[in-house]
Amino acid sequence: MRRRSFLIRAAALTSAVAGGLWLKDHLIWRRPSVAFAGDGSSGWRPFVAGDALTPTVRVRLGGREVAALIDSGAQYSVIDRALVAELGLDDFFDMPLVAYGVGGRPQLGRGVTLALQVGGMAVTGLRVGILDLGPLAVAEGLGTPLILGQDLLMQTVLDLDLKRRRARFVAPARHAPSPALRSIGVGRSGTAMVAEVTVEGVVVRAVVDTGASALIALSQGAAESAGLLDGRPEAPGSSIVLGGVTSARVIRARTVTFGDDLWRNVATPVFVDAPLPNYPEALLGMGAFLGREVSLDLGGGRLHLAPMMSVTVV
Repeated sequence: MRRRSFLIRAAALTSAVAGGLWLKDHLIWRRPSVAFAGDGSSGWRPFVAGDALTPTVRVRLGGREVAALIDSGAQYSVIDRALVAELGLDDFFDMPLVAYGVGGRPQLGRGVTLALQVGGMAVTGLRVGILDLGPLAVAEGLGTPLILGQDLLMQTVLDLDLKRRRARFVAPARHAPSPALRSIGVGRSGTAMVAEVTVEGVVVRAVVDTGASALIALSQGAAESAGLLDGRPEAPGSSIVLGGVTSARVIRARTVTFGDDLWRNVATPVFVDAPLPNYPEALLGMGAFLGREVSLDLGGGRLHLAPMMSVTVV
């Protein structure tokens, strides 16, 4: 089973990582400047990472094109250490970072300031963490040595068209959700978007996470509260995480609901709880949006989603 359920999380406040990384809070990161050409958008950009469910786009950086993961579960944007060296980047800043993967091994890093282009969107002053991203950065893994996180998404609206596998960034003042999309009730915790999801009738608060491929992933505590750890069969799985690959438990949830949508017999990754501040109890990933259009306005705290035409059995 090929899983990218956790990928990478750079998180603080309530958007901490499960299976990726956690960038320690109490750091002051200036928000980047974003400018749009023409219609106030980047234009639609095709996904570039093979058959991955997660949104990946080409970015112009340092005179070359690189693939970037758009990750609404990551509070900070991140760049792979090897790419920094390849591009000869030197606009460093002294903000020490502490990043934890699910294996519990911390990485220490620095920061660098980037200017980049995504279609018709120009970004300057994007302060990113420099870390060893391991398989996330290489072609054999996800092939994305750059992670675009909440620091950028707070400045834009992200439209995703999962049927056509494409994404675009839109200036918030110029964005109007399609009338075909319905508004979904969500909340904010820090810079993370949080939604209520029920797992076998039990409500969990899940970070809306475009960097996760699973429909829902649960912490061990949330899985226990939902009754999933009742001795039912488990399957082994694996996830690409910060610096390597880690094992995962996959347990079938009889029902999962989000908004008006219902799924049955859902393969649910369960990640180990960690003694870190604001560790999430659940992640709502791209599996919840398959074949649909979604509009994510992180700064405005709004989520719009195309209706699901029929009950989905996973």
